[in-house]
Amino acid sequence: MAADLSPFPWLAYGIDAWQRSVIFLDVLRERGNAFLEREDDPMRNVLTFGFEVVKDGRDLPRPVNYWMARVTPPEGAPPTDPLNRPFVVIDPRAGHGPGIGGFKADSEIGVALAAGHPCYFVGFRPEPIPGQTIEDVVRAIVAFAEEAGRRHPEAEGKPVAIGNCQAGWALLMAAAIRPEAFGPLMVAGSPISYWAGVQGKAPMRYLGGLLGGSWLTAMTGDLGGGKFDGAWLVSNFESGNPANTYWTKQYEVWADVDRAADRYLGFEKWWGGHVRLNAEEMQFIVDQLFVGNRLATGELTFSDGTRVDLRAIQSPIVVFCSEGDDITPPAQALSWISDLYGDLDALRTHGQTIVYSVHGSIGHLGIFVSGGVARKEHAEFASNMDMIDVLPPGLYEAVLQPSKNATNADLVSGDWVVSFDARTFEDLAQHGGTDPEDEKRFAAVRQLSERNLALYRQFLQPAVRAMATPPMTWALEQLHPSRLSYTLFSDRNPAMAWIRAAAEIARASRQPVPDDNPGRHAERQVSEAVTRMLEAYGAQRDALSERMFREVYASPVVQATTGLAAATVPPRPRPTESPEHRRFVALATEGLRAAMTEGGIHEALVRAVLWVRLPSRSADERSFAVIRRIRTAVGREALPLAAFKQVVRQQYFMLLIDEARAIETLPGLLPEDPAPRAQALAAIRAVAEAAGDMPPEEARRMAEVERIFAGEPPPADSGAKVRRLRTPRAA
Repeated sequence: MAADLSPFPWLAYGIDAWQRSVIFLDVLRERGNAFLEREDDPMRNVLTFGFEVVKDGRDLPRPVNYWMARVTPPEGAPPTDPLNRPFVVIDPRAGHGPGIGGFKADSEIGVALAAGHPCYFVGFRPEPIPGQTIEDVVRAIVAFAEEAGRRHPEAEGKPVAIGNCQAGWALLMAAAIRPEAFGPLMVAGSPISYWAGVQGKAPMRYLGGLLGGSWLTAMTGDLGGGKFDGAWLVSNFESGNPANTYWTKQYEVWADVDRAADRYLGFEKWWGGHVRLNAEEMQFIVDQLFVGNRLATGELTFSDGTRVDLRAIQSPIVVFCSEGDDITPPAQALSWISDLYGDLDALRTHGQTIVYSVHGSIGHLGIFVSGGVARKEHAEFASNMDMIDVLPPGLYEAVLQPSKNATNADLVSGDWVVSFDARTFEDLAQHGGTDPEDEKRFAAVRQLSERNLALYRQFLQPAVRAMATPPMTWALEQLHPSRLSYTLFSDRNPAMAWIRAAAEIARASRQPVPDDNPGRHAERQVSEAVTRMLEAYGAQRDALSERMFREVYASPVVQATTGLAAATVPPRPRPTESPEHRRFVALATEGLRAAMTEGGIHEALVRAVLWVRLPSRSADERSFAVIRRIRTAVGREALPLAAFKQVVRQQYFMLLIDEARAIETLPGLLPEDPAPRAQALAAIRAVAEAAGDMPPEEARRMAEVERIFAGEPPPADSGAKVRRLRTPRAA
């Protein structure tokens, strides 16, 4: 029986701190042993769901180390609906092993399974296939999406694909070269526009310039014997937040070691699962994306001449990012839209639908692992993908509100009601971008990087490769700080031999002290002081890095040396509209004008609904729930989702190009029989009222639609009335 030490609080604290320290060392020992056990596992992952591999990337014409598995729904999950489109979740190969998309029940995979969707996961082995390239990986993603589509031919829609972090840009590349293979795409925390940012925030975009370009990437790959160790990517990530890396993460476990150990070990199972890339793969990523920024401007071309133009994507794109993310800030996740498209009309004429959501505070990893984010944002996106798929072309922001007190809450499937509100490029600019001066700085970095890389390859690379013998490569890998932080605390280290027995004794005689113990109070004060010191260091380092970058690459010498000082063209070329595309738009416009008098009750219903809802510049999931119900109830036969999507787009463009004529020709689409007219009118009203009381403008339009569907003659000033009800083109 433990003695009562309450009269001696500092003695009690000393015993408690010693016991916590021994148990914490044992936690680190378990962490290190788990790291070593996973090192030789070719299929290591952190998925909490069962799965069966259905396609192996090693069997493709260009083999890769990727694989696709069918995820097994957990016990108690609803059965998958054969009409629900499959979800394909692709994890990032950014230094860690796969599984973060299904790390726990509340995850991207978990919410898709809960919504009744068949779910697939794309992972990878820790070692790349010799000769594997990023182009091979992108084509493998295409093959995986096609396989998922073939396995569900009865599904209403093509597969939804989710790309996390670095997998996001790979997914967009795949959809750009094979758009017909994909349904809606979601890129979460994915950097696409690498030069973009906000001054004073997220300084990682300056790293390439501060290192002199990509020559160091090439040297690291050469020292690795042709492979790039993912531990370097992990350490680069950790360096961004020194307070968390060097103190807070460990202190929080030590301070609450009795309860925090399991959660810590579970996360470290993924965090310490380092994987490797071929040196050529990493060089492509740095040269073409991080430094070159060629994806966001349509400059990227594969080795076989295939141009990777994101404007070729035919599927809706959902972009999810966060203001609290220093790895992929909103500017890098969103600015590619204004980089690729000159204005909103250009985005629409390419038939593109883009939905974005910016979380207010969650960090980079929280986008994928936070249970709260999974239950809110990911769950809403998963349950509303069909709605996103039929949204008219344009730019939208997903806005979530609690459904508890919402009107017609029975039409909402979860705890949140989502609306997709129309936005402009000015709304995007609020999240940051790249100003003309930054354009010149980053263009100088790209030029300097290419020259430094050429110098390295000419003069240093042969000597570095000669030094990179297998024993030296192995030694450098094992001595990497990110690996040593695991192996030094494992049973491989003889100095840890006493820890296990001591920890068992400490747990058996555990004497925790209450939070109001003076020692615990002093401990928290010390921790806060250390945290503030490291945060101040990080802030000063980042400010100095930004200042150095801006001054060095804006200097006349560097600008002149890189050929940008006297340049008469923009430092970064932006994609333009081809004559072929302009002719296509002109022909499509004429075709739409001619088709305004063609169609039947389905076309009339959709045109009327869109016209009534145009002033709100918003699409609500409650309205879509009504549309989903009535899609099979109006007309002689149900419209498949793909056909319904085509009708929505066609009728929307008709309203955009000539709203007055589109409404004037609406009566000609209606049947003579008053019964289907009345049925369609009731459906239109149900959609318009699903989100609550109609605003005055929508109510006036609804009254006009009621007159048309009732077959009443138009008033004498009907033309003026339609013109008066028109909304701005931006709607």
